[in-house]
Amino acid sequence: VQLQASGGGLVQTGGSLRLSCASSGRDFSSSTVGWFRQAPGKERQFVAAIRWGDGNTVYADSVKGRFTISRDRAKGTAHLQMNSLKPEDTAVYLCARAPSLIIGAMRTPTQYNYWGQGTLVTVSS
Repeated sequence: VQLQASGGGLVQTGGSLRLSCASSGRDFSSSTVGWFRQAPGKERQFVAAIRWGDGNTVYADSVKGRFTISRDRAKGTAHLQMNSLKPEDTAVYLCARAPSLIIGAMRTPTQYNYWGQGTLVTVSS
């Protein structure tokens, strides 16, 4: 299984970006797809996750109301729509997959067993 994250780039404060995560080798059925981010010198941080089967979502408080995670079942792709971006959102964004998780476990990085290479998001002030 390989995950491919894409869609990162440079954007001004207040701008938007849409990240995508595709899976090869196995589709996302019966899985949870999560987005995490890691800024230089900081720990990996949970951003958002979606349970593929029923579409249940979880968000970090820092992105709630600004970011939206979704799934495209036809294309087998997960997306992270990021609006009202702030400089503190600057990081490498990684998508990951896990078996179908309970809501309480979706924020935990160690629950995810496959990780993509990440895509860089830079928000200028």
